[in-house]
Amino acid sequence: MQPTFETRRLVIRPRTLLDTDEFLAMDCDPEVTRFVDGPWGDSQRHRDFIETRTLASYPPGMGYWTIRNRSDASEFLGWILLIPTDARDPEVEIGWRLPRKAWGSGIATEAAFPVLQHATATLGLATVVAEIDILNLGSLRVAEKLGLTRRGEVIDHGRRSARYTT
Repeated sequence: MQPTFETRRLVIRPRTLLDTDEFLAMDCDPEVTRFVDGPWGDSQRHRDFIETRTLASYPPGMGYWTIRNRSDASEFLGWILLIPTDARDPEVEIGWRLPRKAWGSGIATEAAFPVLQHATATLGLATVVAEIDILNLGSLRVAEKLGLTRRGEVIDHGRRSARYTT
């Protein structure tokens, strides 16, 4: 079971199918999905992708979380994930995606921090990874603010990504 986290500004709760339309709307912004591959141009495949990921069976304590404004729960601010890499590998990744209105406000770091603490302290994971396109400067800064260490670069789906780990 995934826990819910609260910070000064945010509620980070397990994602449900009721969040799907907000994820779809966020991903329709080409700037939001600029650095990630996905079925963004095909609405049915996109919906299926999100719903499949939402309903997937992840190891205990892992999955996707929806980020909401603590003072206005109707305000959607993105998501955080803690799942096996590519939803199937033994390695566990942390990731985030936020709508453009939330960029540059510290929300990604504030939301990812308790999830990362949960991964290491509660789940006992020795290593958590984040692979971030080297041109995605905002996400690279989030990884560094979280205290992740850059361990080199990898090529993933034809993109150069920086590899960060705990």
